[in-house]
Amino acid sequence: MKKLKNEKELLKKAIIEGVKYGEARGVVEFEPTDSANEKTEYIYRLLVHDKVIQPIPEDQISIKSMKHKIAIWASKLK
Repeated sequence: MKKLKNEKELLKKAIIEGVKYGEARGVVEFEPTDSANEKTEYIYRLLVHDKVIQPIPEDQISIKSMKHKIAIWASKLK
């Protein structure tokens, strides 16, 4: 897994956009007390469920890999 140049900024963007995406679909309502890891995992699983992104093989799933995957998704958003 190659680290992106500005992965931290992309991860922040991914979480913001993922929260908007999930709430717009009406499937989730995030609380201010939800951690970034909880949001990351939910957003990742929602995007995989909706077939927006390719899933990571089950034996390779970790918070780090989920963060990387949604950061790549965010980099492709307009």
